[in-house]
Amino acid sequence: MALEWKTKIWIVDKNVENLKSCTQIVDAARLLHDGETVAFPTETVYGLGANALSDEAVGKIFMAKGRPSDNPLIVHIGDKEQLREVAAALPEKGAALVEAFWPGPLTLILPKTDRVASLVTAGLDTVGVRMPDHPIALELIRQAGVPVAAPSANRSGRPSPTTADHVLADLTGRIAGVIDGGATGVGVESTVLDVTVDPPLICRPGGITREQLEEVIGEVRLDPAFLQESVEAPRSPGMKYTHYAPEGEMWLVQGEESKAREQMRVMLAEAKRHGRKTGVMATEESLSYWQQQKEADVVLSLGSSRELGEVAQQLYGALRQFDDEQVQFIVSPAFPRTGIGMAVMNRLEKAAGGRILFV
Repeated sequence: MALEWKTKIWIVDKNVENLKSCTQIVDAARLLHDGETVAFPTETVYGLGANALSDEAVGKIFMAKGRPSDNPLIVHIGDKEQLREVAAALPEKGAALVEAFWPGPLTLILPKTDRVASLVTAGLDTVGVRMPDHPIALELIRQAGVPVAAPSANRSGRPSPTTADHVLADLTGRIAGVIDGGATGVGVESTVLDVTVDPPLICRPGGITREQLEEVIGEVRLDPAFLQESVEAPRSPGMKYTHYAPEGEMWLVQGEESKAREQMRVMLAEAKRHGRKTGVMATEESLSYWQQQKEADVVLSLGSSRELGEVAQQLYGALRQFDDEQVQFIVSPAFPRTGIGMAVMNRLEKAAGGRILFV
């Protein structure tokens, strides 16, 4: 397939009274049903969707993104009944989580049915499934009449998109269309939980925290594979390849605040001596400090360090802004690995390519 689309843009207000009769969604759903790729907003990030039951359709996702074919995709469903089309079984703990968190940013790894396209699962006997908590996404999937495979709607390896403009910057001319439903909410992707094993394993931290999961089903373990750079057969997106990376070199600095700041200043000064444009990921609390310093050319706030949900929302947008401003060297503080902070640090570590300095 030649990637020569004149990408359509549909602008849809998620608060419109009757999405079912929205002509933009009807048009986009028809393209999805017919085997084309359409990007759409979810509560986490924008996804790039295709019919999850068709290898031909799903293949267009991999072509558009430049995504390795051994990286599995998550299937999105529009209602709980649709789960039967893609999942062969739902374990008891999985059923409890469905009741607690669907629709929402939780993907469950389940035994797959034979109907799921082989490209979706990368040859595995399991499939990741979720029901997004976004009215546009749900209506689009329902009207398409098929479960929808949808990774993030960005070029492979790039920061995930939280606005339609991010999608268009990466994929214009490579996909059939994008529904512009405004900025997304959570900002980082869904939590991926393997419930085919007991205790269940978190394969990717995300919008639902470990603590929330354990309140419902008891013990949940962290899959050590998601911390590794090389995984032979990833059971979840985000486990094997570098993700979320800005174009500039990025470092995380972890340690007591004053020591971390001083180390970041040293690193920035060294980068400037070598003629590199520099950037700092700051928190709301440290913003004025970094603005008064001379080492950083670009200072971006991720929000309050006391509200890591804000940090998650702002993260990908900040990474993309550094690219827009051609920043070549970026430093960021580390964050607590509790609650959604686990997802924030997972994404930052991937963005930095594992470059972490402890002080």
